[in-house]
Amino acid sequence: MKLPITFEVDRYTDLPSIHPAADHKAPGVKSFFFQNEDLFGKETRVFGWMGMPYLRAGESCPAMVLVHGGRGTAFDEWVRLWNGRGYAAIAVDLCGCVPLMPIPEIGVMYRRHKYAGPEGWDASFEQMKWKTEDQWQFHAATALLRAHTIIANAKGVDPDRIGVTGISWGGYLSCLMMGIDPRYKAAIPVYGCSFMTDSTRQEIRYQDKRRREEVEAWGKRWDAIHYIPNALMPSLWVSGTNDGAYPFDCFANSYNSAMDPTICVRVEMPHGHTQGWAPNEIHYFTDALFKGGAPLPRQVDTRTENGRIVSRFESERPLMKATLCYTRATGMWTDRRWNQIGVGLEEERHGYVASVELPMETTAAFINVTDDRGLLVSSTHIQP
Repeated sequence: MKLPITFEVDRYTDLPSIHPAADHKAPGVKSFFFQNEDLFGKETRVFGWMGMPYLRAGESCPAMVLVHGGRGTAFDEWVRLWNGRGYAAIAVDLCGCVPLMPIPEIGVMYRRHKYAGPEGWDASFEQMKWKTEDQWQFHAATALLRAHTIIANAKGVDPDRIGVTGISWGGYLSCLMMGIDPRYKAAIPVYGCSFMTDSTRQEIRYQDKRRREEVEAWGKRWDAIHYIPNALMPSLWVSGTNDGAYPFDCFANSYNSAMDPTICVRVEMPHGHTQGWAPNEIHYFTDALFKGGAPLPRQVDTRTENGRIVSRFESERPLMKATLCYTRATGMWTDRRWNQIGVGLEEERHGYVASVELPMETTAAFINVTDDRGLLVSSTHIQP
């Protein structure tokens, strides 16, 4: 599939110039800047944290690239979380900022530095008349291409076992990278997705409606829907039914655009960085790919039959329960109330089937299953 903006990945496989970040120190991790694309002809640098797990002589480990979301920055604690799981990790700030040290409990957690690139997030809608090479998404994508190169060249890292995960706006960027950089072997978008300029999302993001021309240009160039179908790596999609930043229909349309996605949707999952990196499904998903662990349950098929929803799953670990999640509401997805009821699970020769009659006036539904590790996987959602 031809992408709106193409990136020559081979251009980013050499290590970029690395610069010290002596004012930023945190336990167990190293801080640094690396050089990225010029902005309006001036040099830019990206701040990052990197950490390694304990490795015996001759051992290698997988690695993760960590992408923060809106009002966030590079988080050293996120790096240590992955180090504790036996992974190398690199977290980079993608909005020209450095974290305030120590990071405040509330309020702004970052400040811009003198080598900052373009402002990110919502500001990117205002950049559509700039040269492509100066726009935020271009800078973010090239920074993540270089972040992969940096971690892949770290001593002890297996370059063939590197994944990317991002939260909120970082989840959106993870969707972009799925289609841009085939070196990534796993992608885990949390909350963030594609279909960012459709009507449902615009009802939430009213400010975007006031600049319709820029929004439409943004959608044609930078909406992740153009990039996700280009991805070949396994992906795990994590979100909640009532997410206020990325409505459920946009999220569902996004995972349905991916090749054989694994889905993890919780009813009313809160939105935030710590909440977004907390689900255990995330590291069990990568452990299955990179360490030979048992994979998450896999949805085989979901459909409606005579007023019933029927979902089939395969699982190497026993499935312990199934739950129907459904809503009778219409209108804004963020405002809909979801109900949950237990569903019987039947073992079949090649897996499990969960089947239940849909309650009257159901407008949307899906089935969650949980295995003996407490790990949750969702079916695709249906709208009867």
